[in-house]
Amino acid sequence: MIGKATVQEYMTREVQTVSPTDSVADVARRIIESDGHNGFPVCEGRRVEGFVTARDILLEDDEAPIFTAMTENIIVAHPEMNVTDAARVILRSGIQKLPVVDDAGNLVGIISNTDVIRSQIERATPEKVGKLMRTLEQIHDIDIHEERQTVELSKLIPTQGRVYADELEGRKYELERGLAEPLVVIENQGTLVLADGHHRVMAADRVGVEEMEAYVIVLDDPIELGMQRTAQKEGLESISDIEVVDYARHPLVETTERLQS
Repeated sequence: MIGKATVQEYMTREVQTVSPTDSVADVARRIIESDGHNGFPVCEGRRVEGFVTARDILLEDDEAPIFTAMTENIIVAHPEMNVTDAARVILRSGIQKLPVVDDAGNLVGIISNTDVIRSQIERATPEKVGKLMRTLEQIHDIDIHEERQTVELSKLIPTQGRVYADELEGRKYELERGLAEPLVVIENQGTLVLADGHHRVMAADRVGVEEMEAYVIVLDDPIELGMQRTAQKEGLESISDIEVVDYARHPLVETTERLQS
C-alpha cells in the first residue's frame, strides 16, 4: 500500500530568498534575471518574515526597502504536512508557492503547484507497475522484482508502433517542467522492453534527452513475452521504428469532437 506523500518529499530545498532591507530595484532585477521566479520569500537569516512578488513591487519606489512592500502573515507549510493538504491550500488561496518552515519558523524549502502535480503523477505510476507485476506473475507463474533505474532510450524495444504528434507536444511541455512520470520497462534476460511511456520517450528523443527514469520490472527467469513477440512481428527494434502520426489526431480527441458536433 502506498503511504501518504509529505511536503518534504517534493519540496525544493535550495531556496532563493531576499532580505527585508533589499531595495525594490534589487529584487525587481533578481526577478527579471531569474529562471521562472515571480517572487521570493523574505527572510531575516533563515526565519521567514514575508513573501514578495512582482505584483507587490509594481508601483513601489525603486529605493524603498522590500519590507514595506512584502506580504506579511503569509501562509506556510510544514515539512510533514500531507502534500494533498498543501495542494488544497495552494488551490484555495490562489498562490503558486508555499514556503516550508520547521517548528522554529526557519525556512527549509518551498513547494509549488508544479511540485504538487509531480507528486500526484509519481504516486500513480507505482500502482500501474504493481498491477502489471501481478499480471505477469499470474500469467507466467514466475518470480519478478522491481527496480528504479535510469535507462538509455536507445536500448529500449518499443511495443507500440505509432504515437500522435499533438500528444508529443504535451509530453515535451511536461519534460521541460520536470513533470514527466517515469517509464515502465520490463527487463527480460537483458532486453529492455518498453511497456508504458512511448509518447514520453519520443518527446524526449525530439529534445535530445538520451536517458530517462524508469520503473524496471526484472524477470528473474527469461520468458517469451506476448508484447515482445508482437513487437518483433511488427519490426519494432528501437524507438526509431515508432511512427509519428501527423495526419490524424488522437482517437480520444476525435471522439470528443464528434460528441460536441
